[in-house]
Amino acid sequence: MGQAYSVTEINLYIKNLFMRDRMLNHVYVKGEVSNCKYHTSGHIYFTLKDAQGQLACVMFAGQRRGLKFRLEEGQSVIALGSVNVYERDGKYQLYANEIVLDGQGILYEKYERLKRCLEEEGLFDPAHKKPVPSFPKRVGIVTAATGAAIQDIINISKRRNPYVQLILYPAQVQGEGAAQSVVKGIRALDRLGVDTIIVGRGGGSIEDLWAFNEEIVARAIYQCNTPVISAVGHETDVTIADFVSDLRAPTPSAAAELAVNDYQAFQSLLRDNRRKLTKELWQKLALYQNRCKEYKLRLFYASPSYQIKQKRQYLMEVEQKLQQKMNQKLQERRHRLELYIARLHGLSPLSKLSKGYALVAREDNKPVQSIRDVNKGELLTVSLLDGDMKARVEELDPKQRDVQHPKEESPGRT
Repeated sequence: MGQAYSVTEINLYIKNLFMRDRMLNHVYVKGEVSNCKYHTSGHIYFTLKDAQGQLACVMFAGQRRGLKFRLEEGQSVIALGSVNVYERDGKYQLYANEIVLDGQGILYEKYERLKRCLEEEGLFDPAHKKPVPSFPKRVGIVTAATGAAIQDIINISKRRNPYVQLILYPAQVQGEGAAQSVVKGIRALDRLGVDTIIVGRGGGSIEDLWAFNEEIVARAIYQCNTPVISAVGHETDVTIADFVSDLRAPTPSAAAELAVNDYQAFQSLLRDNRRKLTKELWQKLALYQNRCKEYKLRLFYASPSYQIKQKRQYLMEVEQKLQQKMNQKLQERRHRLELYIARLHGLSPLSKLSKGYALVAREDNKPVQSIRDVNKGELLTVSLLDGDMKARVEELDPKQRDVQHPKEESPGRT
């Protein structure tokens, strides 16, 4: 009996045979999806089958980033990967790296190749993208004249702003010659001088939308002087035209909303701004009126006439106070003078004379204060209140009294 090998050794040997085969390491397999299961780990397990056989397949979670659709039962797909042996079960299976829907594989490769080429040239650079006018007057449309896309654009545009003029270039958007027709439409509307150009069509398969993946369409959009909005297919459809255009819309209806401003919203915005502006103007006006009143009041207080009036009022008050002070001083002086007058009146000889006293003077006009001051026969002058008279001393009759003569005494009586 010959040498016996373990199951593991046989499976490993077969695996090495598969790994040495260059064709099996990079192979495209076409078939219908069956038994598709999405594992919690992120791996996808499925089977590809045709009329005569089936092949177990797996796509690991790390490779799913390139899968652009959800794998489902009954789909006809083309899977790119390597065929190898799973040692534990002793079964061979396809380890898929990429999966595309059947019939689209070549187109997808062409699409990715052109996309990389144009991206390297800078046609997708955001720096080259032109802003779409906010308030267009004329909007050009490159699409089929009988498709649903143009009707959607017309309906949305009329609803948003019926005053915007829509100019349609009826282009062929599907089949042979479609790309050339779209290019002619873009260039014609660009020469016409519209404000914005919408390029697009309704949804369809990748083959139906292929005209918008052509290089000539991409370069025509890039070279267009007018801002271009790309509106091809549905939201999930992405074409080369979407990357080159100045703005991408998920649908033709959305393109109309992006290209045509909402007139009612604009009118509402104008009304709001008018109210806001009017309110702010009245507030400013009230503020400046208050300031003018304040400045006017300041000028009034600083004016020469007001200053003169104030100084005049101040002088009048000072004059009044001065008059009061003068009257007070005068009253005090008058009162003091009255006191002096009363005292002087009490000391006046005339006051004494009015009471019956008389002033007796010798011939030398010296007053007689004592009987010893005169001699018998001497002529004396006697002064009364209403005149003087002469008298001669006939007799001296001294009185024996102890009389003290003060230094200052009123004139004696006769």
